[in-house]
Amino acid sequence: LPSLSLPSSMHLIQVDSVQRWMEDLKLMTDCECMYILQSKPISIEKDEQNELILSSQYSACDNLQLLLKRAWIISTELTRIAQKLEKNRWQRVHSLTVRVNCHVRSMINEYNTFTRNSSEEMHQFEKLLIDKCLEFIAFTERCIQTEDEQILKSMKSCVNETLTTVAQHFGQLIELVLTHEAQNLLRQIELSDSVCITESAISSLFSLTQEGAHLCRIIAKEGGVVALFKICRQDSFRCLYPQTLRTLASICCVEEGMHQLEKVDGILCLADILTDNTHSEATHAEAAAVIAQITSPHLTFTQHLSSFLENMEEIVTALVKLCQEASSGEVFLLASAALANITFFDTMSCEILLQLNAMKILLAACSDKHRVNTPYSRDQVVTILANMSVLDQCASEIIQGNGVELLMEMLFERSSSGNSAEVAACERVQQKSAVTLARLSRDPEVADAAVKLSCIPRLIKLCRSPTERNNSDSVLVACLAALRRLAVMSPDGLEDLDFQQLVKPRLVDSFLLCTNMEESFV
Repeated sequence: LPSLSLPSSMHLIQVDSVQRWMEDLKLMTDCECMYILQSKPISIEKDEQNELILSSQYSACDNLQLLLKRAWIISTELTRIAQKLEKNRWQRVHSLTVRVNCHVRSMINEYNTFTRNSSEEMHQFEKLLIDKCLEFIAFTERCIQTEDEQILKSMKSCVNETLTTVAQHFGQLIELVLTHEAQNLLRQIELSDSVCITESAISSLFSLTQEGAHLCRIIAKEGGVVALFKICRQDSFRCLYPQTLRTLASICCVEEGMHQLEKVDGILCLADILTDNTHSEATHAEAAAVIAQITSPHLTFTQHLSSFLENMEEIVTALVKLCQEASSGEVFLLASAALANITFFDTMSCEILLQLNAMKILLAACSDKHRVNTPYSRDQVVTILANMSVLDQCASEIIQGNGVELLMEMLFERSSSGNSAEVAACERVQQKSAVTLARLSRDPEVADAAVKLSCIPRLIKLCRSPTERNNSDSVLVACLAALRRLAVMSPDGLEDLDFQQLVKPRLVDSFLLCTNMEESFV
């Protein structure tokens, strides 16, 4: 009998106890064991050198990337907890809470292995976060142990509140850690005379700037712009100028960076670099990138750049020269982007460009595939042409440089890759070339040249065929405006139907007609 009962008892154990234990184990993992095991190296060596020191295995940049990756995971998991909590999926809430706790401990442990000078404030935040995570686990554990809906409903608000607190403590700790790291890197940049150490610190700082605007704000507040411009004023660090300027361009995407740039006479420094012929083309290109960033029309905080106007003529002259002498498409793109933004920034720049024969230089560049080889570059060129076309003197320059022919070509701009960014750039090229034609066609000579180059049929095609303009409304409006201007100058160039639908009605009525057209209608 005993031998017969043994398999039966084994079966009961497997179903009722072992299986249940296995299921619970997924949720009740010992976090303390997990985070310690994750952090220990596997080695048979006993000496002190084998202590876990991540900074000896990885660069500071790698360590920061590891930290940011772990922070991103935690942030994602906290979002998932909120989603599961909303659906009352308590088992998932609890398991995710345990996972967050493990990730938090691992992050703190990993960070402390490569940071030897953590502040007391940071240790307090770490303890606060860990304690709150344990409290969170205890809350969710109680929730999965009850099935009473009323109790769960009353506990849900407590769990929500604890989740919010965990998220706040986590955010504060990350803010403190990143500030601490930024301070360390900037201290290295300010105190080191070594090119190698400074280069490494700037590289790590640049990596931080690529993580978003918030990190750029932290770096700016900690004096990043000041430290980097200090490098740009030392001849001993000339080889680091391109890298330094690239980092500055990233930081200056935020208002704090712009304010710091103004305080340290950054515009004057950039003007000096651009006009100094002893600098490399790479340095000039990166200086142009900073100019492009700080004059971006998308930024709302450029009004305080009063010193820019004082140095504008020097800067514009240097940028035109860089466009003319650019050895690659990338260099031309950076220089032309800076010029395009400046033409939005101040109208006086267009007059300076006219005096410098910039129109002729840019039109000539467009026939050089080595310099202007992408829709992005053509976007910058046509932006400059569109902004300059408000000046009456531009018409003759356009005629002399075969500019109308170029604008006609740009009306055919199409993406070869289908990449969304490239498609958007092609749309901008089409739109701005139509705008430029509309503005310049007030001059009879330009209008006549446009008609002879068959601009009217192309504009009609863009209006009537959504696929030709990639369904872009902005291209449609620009083409309708250009068509109406040319129709005034050359009314015989349109068939009656086109005139009745695209020219005679109000612009808004023609627009609505074209946006509702089916392809089969064309």
